[in-house]
Amino acid sequence: MRWTKLFPLLPLSFLAVFFYFPLVSILYEGLWDNGLTLRYIHEVLLNGYHRGVIYFTFWQSAVSTLLTLALGLPGAYIFAKHDFPGKRFLKALLTVPFVMPSIMVALGFLLLFGKSGFFARIFGRDLGILYSWKAIILAHAFYNFPVVVRMVSSLWQRINPHYEEAALSLGAKGFTLFRRVTLPMLLPAIFASSMLTFIFCFLSFSIPLILGGYQYATLEVDIFTSIMTLLNFKLGSALAIIQITLSFTFMYFYIKSLDTYAKAEEQKIFRTPQPLEARDLLSIKGILIGIYSLIVLIFIVAPLLAVVYYSFTYGGSFTLEWYRRVFSPQYNPIFGANSLTAIRNSLIFGFSTIFLSSLLALSVAYTLNRWNFKGKHVFDALVMLPLGSSAITLGLGYIRAFHKEPLELLGSPYLIVFAHTIIAYPFVLRAISTVLRKLKPNLREAALSLGANEWKAFLKVELPLIFGGIIVGAIFAFAMSIAELGATYMLYRPEYTTMTIAVYRFLGSRQFGPAAAMSVLLMLVSMVAFLVIERVGEEIW
Repeated sequence: MRWTKLFPLLPLSFLAVFFYFPLVSILYEGLWDNGLTLRYIHEVLLNGYHRGVIYFTFWQSAVSTLLTLALGLPGAYIFAKHDFPGKRFLKALLTVPFVMPSIMVALGFLLLFGKSGFFARIFGRDLGILYSWKAIILAHAFYNFPVVVRMVSSLWQRINPHYEEAALSLGAKGFTLFRRVTLPMLLPAIFASSMLTFIFCFLSFSIPLILGGYQYATLEVDIFTSIMTLLNFKLGSALAIIQITLSFTFMYFYIKSLDTYAKAEEQKIFRTPQPLEARDLLSIKGILIGIYSLIVLIFIVAPLLAVVYYSFTYGGSFTLEWYRRVFSPQYNPIFGANSLTAIRNSLIFGFSTIFLSSLLALSVAYTLNRWNFKGKHVFDALVMLPLGSSAITLGLGYIRAFHKEPLELLGSPYLIVFAHTIIAYPFVLRAISTVLRKLKPNLREAALSLGANEWKAFLKVELPLIFGGIIVGAIFAFAMSIAELGATYMLYRPEYTTMTIAVYRFLGSRQFGPAAAMSVLLMLVSMVAFLVIERVGEEIW
């Protein structure tokens, strides 16, 4: 059908207007001043403060990634090699941090490590973790180690046991067996999960802003400060160009590593985990597994419980006052609207993001996985670029691109939806592409041979089979939309306040009670999304 040849133009048109055009606007702002110039980038690189910010962004991303690996690899081993009571619950619990809004994670760490927080009361003094690099790294490890656990354990279970059996017969055992045989086969998963974690830490905004402060600013925070506080768009654009260059470079290596990981994961052998019996729990291995599980349980549950606890207490006594304020229709001067408006806006933006990002990702996934055409590799690169963009950079691009005719959209709620769509769409694409690649091409070919056209073959045969991936992607898009802070903060008006902005404003005014209550609502929405993802069972990492 002739019209199908225009199918790839649909996602490219949307991306051209709401991603590439803002990107070009940033490049123009930072590289043009009565002619092409590198003056602003040169000024950034000569400035000691900005050089320190760039260095710290690299450093904290690397250290956060190493700590995440240290926490995640033992968990990957346990889930890949062993079966035990409560394993499914524990694995589900491990995934919770990744679907939680990062601002809620930051609030949990504030309540735990603050000067009047839980640990300060236990030890009788401030541990000096909050507003330092230590808080940033701990929070990043909390937020990202589920990625390592799930990606590495998934590949570990697919390692052909005959390789290890052959090595055992030749005398290799213990750590030598792991180092010489198992580890090389795990490297694709370790490298891919490390790159993804590094990118998430490199582009993180809420956690460094709230837990690190301006003393430990990252590139994201520096761009945000330059635009929203100093109103210096030239400086902000120069910083954004540096960040875009670096993040796209990292994303290139991640996509390459993901291809290697996907090929390694295609192995047909799926190893059955060995059950841990009662006597095994008393062995050294069993004790170590128990200690690790306890540490992880405390590490994950403590920040979440801290938020829930503070949402129901005032001065050590039980209260529902914070929830009364959250559900009050009264105008709140802290964020220029009432809390119910914030909840309504978050839901509207979330469902709108589901609709747009699912359509966009579905069309891109089908084009990439089912068609061969000239320029396919170029198309693939173009549609994957949003994966390497940050929310703050996107917000800056929208400010510069849509503040005047013919596309004067600044201040419009539609612009927030489009920004959320660009941010969420790569993850929806990943979920749909994963299940679409698993379908055997002969199913579609059989439908075509029986007289169905390409559109009907897709609707009747392929769409029902990939529906699980679409559901996972859509729910993940919703979770990302309600959790988004950076771009929304740069684009919103008070009447378009979202739940995350309300939490941020509450934190700024040191009102931890209402912030905790609003965060619990975010937590509940995220938990429901997470439970559905677990129920469907499709991977998105």
